[in-house]
Amino acid sequence: MTDDIAPSTARALAGRAPRYTSYPPATQFTASVGPDQALAWLGRVDPSEPVSIYVHIPFCRRLCWFCACRTQGAKTVAPLAPYLDALEREIALVATALPPGLRVGHLHLGGGTPTFLPPRLMARLFAMLDRAFPRTPGVEISVEVDPTELDDARLDALAAGGVTRASLGVQDFEPKVQAAIGRPQGFAQTQAAVDGLRARDIAAINLDLLYGLPHQTGETLARTIELALSLTPDRLALYGYAHVPWASKRQIMIREADLPGPAMRLNLTRLAAGRFRDAGYRRVGIDHFARPDDPMTRAAQDGTLRRNFQGYTVDSASTLIGLGASAISCLPQGFVQNASRTADWKARLVQGRLATVRGHALKPSDRLEGAVIERLLCDFTVDPARFHDPVAVRRMIGRAAQAWPDAARIGGDGILRLRRDARHIARMIAMEMDAYAAPEGRHSVAV
Repeated sequence: MTDDIAPSTARALAGRAPRYTSYPPATQFTASVGPDQALAWLGRVDPSEPVSIYVHIPFCRRLCWFCACRTQGAKTVAPLAPYLDALEREIALVATALPPGLRVGHLHLGGGTPTFLPPRLMARLFAMLDRAFPRTPGVEISVEVDPTELDDARLDALAAGGVTRASLGVQDFEPKVQAAIGRPQGFAQTQAAVDGLRARDIAAINLDLLYGLPHQTGETLARTIELALSLTPDRLALYGYAHVPWASKRQIMIREADLPGPAMRLNLTRLAAGRFRDAGYRRVGIDHFARPDDPMTRAAQDGTLRRNFQGYTVDSASTLIGLGASAISCLPQGFVQNASRTADWKARLVQGRLATVRGHALKPSDRLEGAVIERLLCDFTVDPARFHDPVAVRRMIGRAAQAWPDAARIGGDGILRLRRDARHIARMIAMEMDAYAAPEGRHSVAV
């Protein structure tokens, strides 16, 4: 399958690039933004527009070796109630800072393992949020689900909380691959979780898969894909495993010698995309697939697809409030991030102040560059006429077309278009438009 690699793809196989779930990337956040700045920005949120809320639950009973998220192990549920005590303080501080009348259009529980919360604590969390942030009609409430941390009582608590969408971490169903990444999870467990969610009218199901894992081959990934498709999810995400042991120390448990090489990674993502397409799913962006009638597919078709810290989204809110240790808020004025260590986050809240430790105040150039990169990653085209400074955008896309001439071309109408067979390297092309572009070695691989 690697004989038809285009020169641009061959060049990108060993390249590294930011994921561009924010602009600038979080690696550019500094201590120049603190609690006082965060309070001022929260006070200027427009109450007439629904906001989105992300709640980070960092605890996991098991720490999967592949994961680079901010998580911490917990053998019992003992740390969870004190964590919710601190969350309650943070919710109160944030709610006081916000203008009155504000409502929530999207709520996402992520982690970590949100379903590690016992039912009574899950109910408490939803009640805390509802008291401070009333929901809009038709609110989407999504939760990240670990099928190994799910029982009938937790399923009932999710339903009672109004959850409408569940994202299940699968990664890979192959036992040898699971053993190599520290995540045993039988297909029967995953199927039971899906069945239990649907039985409670939580009908929107997302599955997350990874390619580029140790011992993964075309044959093993094909088996995983067939099992995943048998669950008939609404959406599938196919992420490339990012081996960054300098950022996530637990990844030293994964032997680099067992990882597929760059050409095999390309083969794996092509194989998966083909299987999803044959099953009737439409490709959305660089790593998502959805049913033809899914809102994400429609957003990709009509140009309203967005990108935030959860990846591709149909959420159009200009304000995303992050709650919990390490959580990031995206406000119209810029980004603010909480202390990453749970103890540090708690200590700041106990003192009666927000836990913001770093962030970034957006400049006009940041807004323009971020908007252009978002459209590139969502639409694979950039039309300078759609932006308030088309001259600056023409300079940006000119750099991209010059650096990647066989992947990104500017037509006679002045619009930059990525070749269909080059869309998977959009992050590398976006780096040409990124004024903060850092040396490649510290980012995840781009393919």
